[in-house]
Amino acid sequence: MAHAAIALAIGATAGHAQEAEVIHFWTSGGESAAISVLADAFQERGGEWVDNAIAGGSAARSAAINRIIGGDPSTAALFNTSQQYHEIIAEGLLNDIDDVAARNDWDNILPGPIVDAIKVDGKYYAAPVNIHMPLWIWYSVDALSQAGVESPPETMEEFFAALDALQAADITPLALGGQRWQENLLFSAMMTNVGGRDLWTGIYADKDEEAIGSPEFREVIETFIRLKPYVDSASPGRNWNDATAMLIGDTAGFQVMGDWAKGEFTQANQTIGTDYSCLPGLRDDAPYVLGGDVFVFPRTEDPAQIEAQTLLAETITAPDVQVAFNNLKGSIPIRSDVDVSALDACAALGMDIMADPSRLVPDASQMMNEYVYGSVQDVVTELWNTDMSVDDAVDRFRSALRN
Repeated sequence: MAHAAIALAIGATAGHAQEAEVIHFWTSGGESAAISVLADAFQERGGEWVDNAIAGGSAARSAAINRIIGGDPSTAALFNTSQQYHEIIAEGLLNDIDDVAARNDWDNILPGPIVDAIKVDGKYYAAPVNIHMPLWIWYSVDALSQAGVESPPETMEEFFAALDALQAADITPLALGGQRWQENLLFSAMMTNVGGRDLWTGIYADKDEEAIGSPEFREVIETFIRLKPYVDSASPGRNWNDATAMLIGDTAGFQVMGDWAKGEFTQANQTIGTDYSCLPGLRDDAPYVLGGDVFVFPRTEDPAQIEAQTLLAETITAPDVQVAFNNLKGSIPIRSDVDVSALDACAALGMDIMADPSRLVPDASQMMNEYVYGSVQDVVTELWNTDMSVDDAVDRFRSALRN
C-alpha cells in the first residue's frame, strides 16, 4: 500500500479514531462472536469499527463489489480465499497491503497455497484472517453411542457402517443443508477421501482428461450418490448452522462442514470429545484442503481511509488476535509463529497436519476461474438432486472443466 508507513505514523499521532466500514457475511452465533474479537481489537488499537453484516456470502460480496463500482466503497470487505476478488484486482479497484505483508514476513510465515491466493503480480492484495479446512467430518458422540457405534470411523467402509447403524437407530445419519455450496462440500469430501490428493489436483488444477474419465473419479461419483438415502427429507434449503444444530441436539450423527461449525458447538457450550468431535478425513493421507477468508481493501486515495485499512490489516493478522479469533471461529491461525497452546484439540490436530506439506492442497475455488468453479458446482448440485447417471455426470464434469 503506497502510503502505509505514513498512515501508521499519522494514526499514532493524530489521536482520533480511524473509522472503518467492514462488509462481511458472518451472521451466525459463532461467527458473530468471532468477528467481535476483530472489532474489539481494532477499537483497542484506536480504530472505530463500523459493522455492515450481510447474510450470505454471495450477497455480501455482490454488495461490496457494487459499492466499489459505484464509487462508494467500504473500507474493507470479506471474501473467501479464492479467485473471487482477482477480477477487481485486475481492474485496479483494490489497494495493495504490501507494507503490512513485508513488516510481518508473510512470504515466510504463511502457507504456500494461501500466499498464492492473495499475492497477485508480486503484490499482496488481501489480508488472510484464518485458515479453514472446509471438509471436516463432525459427529455427535451421544448419537453414535445410541446407535451402538463404539468408535468413530477411520475408513470409508466404517463410515457407511456407522451411517447404517444410525439409520437403524432412527437417528438421521447425515445432517445436510440442501444448498448448492453445502452439497459441493459433501462432494469434495468424497473427492479427497475416495480419490485422494492426485485425483483432487488432477481434476481441479490440471483439468486432466485421463483423471476425469478414470475409474477413481467414477467411484467418487458413485460414493456421493450412495449418500443420498442417509439425508433426511427436510434437507432442502436448510442452513448449515441448522444442520449443525442437529448434531448438537443428538438428532443426527454426522455432518461434513468446515471448521467454522466448531463455533456453533462452542456457543452451545459443548465440549470436544464429550459432546462432539472431529475427523480430518477417512484415510491416513487424506488431503488437507486449505481454504479460509480474507479481507480486501477497496481502492481509495483518502489518507484517512488508507490509514484505517492499514491499521485493520495489521490488527486482524496480529498473533494475539489470530489466536483469540480463530478459537471462536473454529479455524486455525494463518501464522506459523503463534502460540498454539491455547488451541482446542481439533485446531491442534489441524496445525499438526499443516506441518506436513504433502497433505496440503488448495481449495477447489483457488484452482479455477470463478465461472468455471460455478459450472462445476452446478453439476454437483444437479447430480445430488436428480437421477443423473454416472456416465452423464462424467460428461457434465468434463464440459464444465473445459469452460
